[in-house]
Amino acid sequence: MPRLEVLANVALRVPSILVLDLLYKCDIEGVTEHLKAKNEDMLFKYKYVIWNMYYIGHLINVVVLILPLRHIVTLYLHILTGLLLYMGHQISKDYVHEELQYGYQGAVYRDSLAFNRFVSAMTSQIILSTLCAFLMKTKKVWLFSAHMLPLLARLCTTPHATLLTVNTFSMGLTGAGIAVFLLSNIFVPYRLARAAYSELLHLEVIELYRLLGVGISLWNQFAVPVLFSVFWFILFIVQLCSDIMSAGASITHHGIMFFLLTSVSECCATPYSLLGLTFMVSYLALGLLNLCKFYLGGFAAVQNENVMHRGVTEGVTLLLLAIQTGLLDMQALQRTFLLSIILFIVVTSTLQSMIEITDPVILALGASRNRSLWKHFRGLSMCLLLLVFPVFMAYKISQFFHMDFWLLILVSSCMLTSLQVTGTMLIYSLFMVELFRSDPIESLDEVIYWVNAVSRVLEFVVALCVVAYGTWESLFGEWSWMGASVIIIHSYFNVWLRAQSGWRSFLLRQEAAKKINSLPRATAQQLQQHNDVCAICFQEMSSAVITYCGHFFHSNCLRKWLYVQETCPMCHQTVRPTPPDQSQASADSPAAPPHRDAGPDPAAPEGDQKLDTATVQETQSNSVTPDDTEQREGRKSFENGENSELTENFCLWI
Repeated sequence: MPRLEVLANVALRVPSILVLDLLYKCDIEGVTEHLKAKNEDMLFKYKYVIWNMYYIGHLINVVVLILPLRHIVTLYLHILTGLLLYMGHQISKDYVHEELQYGYQGAVYRDSLAFNRFVSAMTSQIILSTLCAFLMKTKKVWLFSAHMLPLLARLCTTPHATLLTVNTFSMGLTGAGIAVFLLSNIFVPYRLARAAYSELLHLEVIELYRLLGVGISLWNQFAVPVLFSVFWFILFIVQLCSDIMSAGASITHHGIMFFLLTSVSECCATPYSLLGLTFMVSYLALGLLNLCKFYLGGFAAVQNENVMHRGVTEGVTLLLLAIQTGLLDMQALQRTFLLSIILFIVVTSTLQSMIEITDPVILALGASRNRSLWKHFRGLSMCLLLLVFPVFMAYKISQFFHMDFWLLILVSSCMLTSLQVTGTMLIYSLFMVELFRSDPIESLDEVIYWVNAVSRVLEFVVALCVVAYGTWESLFGEWSWMGASVIIIHSYFNVWLRAQSGWRSFLLRQEAAKKINSLPRATAQQLQQHNDVCAICFQEMSSAVITYCGHFFHSNCLRKWLYVQETCPMCHQTVRPTPPDQSQASADSPAAPPHRDAGPDPAAPEGDQKLDTATVQETQSNSVTPDDTEQREGRKSFENGENSELTENFCLWI
């Protein structure tokens, strides 16, 4: 769709939403009560008329809103033509009144003032008639020239009393033409509805996926998010200008932030404006997240989109909280304070998404030994912002509200955000310390694990305190279903799942350490005979462990690998703890090359070689495990270089 059509598709639908929003705000009950106070008979006459007009107005605007673009363009062209015809009749009316006041009834070309007035009016009428014919795409300009009759009558020196009659006749003639046009097109909405229904039947919209496909297509065709965002922005600008003009000096007294929140709360008093605010918040969050990506990684980072970082979470959060708390039914001041809390939660969610973007970037800078000072400055400045800003937000909101369970949840979310950033900066500091050391830190992995563990324990303690406080308030204070449900959800997601994840990680590390400690250490003679680098980090090995399948690795590299999966990086056999007697035998015996490297003894006779080969093959076939076929395929694929990508990705991770 070209840019002009995209712009028209949004701009021409916005007025319909504005009218729907105004109709929703109309107090029909108040109007009927006002009529009832004046006269009971008047109420009986006009009550049903008012309600019918109210519903018809909704129906017409909804129909206009969902019309295809070409039909909307045609509709607006007809409306614009009607306005031009009205303007032409208004010019003729003003001209007739001026002629009556002037009192000159002779030929217009004999009086300079009358002639100038006539030329100006006639020029305007000709331009309007030409524009109407152009908009209707016809060459019959005379169809739109009825409003020129009073001027033509004046040119024929018609008496002034007759000019009024001619002007009234021209207006009636135009009205009759419009009525005939409307009657001839009265069944157009019906034909459009029937065409749409036939199209749906043709698509066989019975299955769910087809229905979803049609819905997504209409969503994209109508550009719903952009449409409601533009509608809300126009509404907010109008409301802000109105508040500025009416507030005056009270803006500085209450504060700019309170003034802006008041204007925003006034623009979410209807379902239409609330949807507009939802999409606007989503776009603002998306812009902020993209700005964070651009600041950290440049334009290439913005192109790498993440589904969770598109602002949808923030918009849905605002909509759900507004519906749950009954935001639309509140008074203006109550709505302002509640909206400030909801926006606080939305900002907290946005900061959490920014942490998810910043965390891998700052850790990659430390782990990759990148020496670009500008990149480090950008990462550290973003971390500093994410560390200080949540604390500032928590301090500000605690100044306005009394401490209760809900405020504690908000403050705790800010504390968790700051704790996460603190843990990330500590790990980054450890990476930078190792960078400036001459020898690497052997136990760096353990230190990083315990830094993460302490951070997660602190987050767990904060969540546990929130649950404990909420339970205490529910038992000995004011109990509600909403508070109880929030406590249950908070307990499950922020307490139970955190504890379960932490305990699983601890057991995984314990199991990996147990496996590493049970594996035999390679002697100097074995390392010399092996004469190869570690297959994980591709560095020389001064010390190594040997898996039961005969492969050599650095103990720290293999431990990190076992955190990810429990198979050998080379042959994909399961790495199990070696029994003590086998471990001792492996340590005391000379180096035994892996089975895959073993071949027949060149000094043995040919028959013995064949026998030994057959024996080895028979032994291997009798001692296969259930997944032996997969292991052989894994070894083969590794030898062919198919698993190099997995190893390289893991090396980048460590």
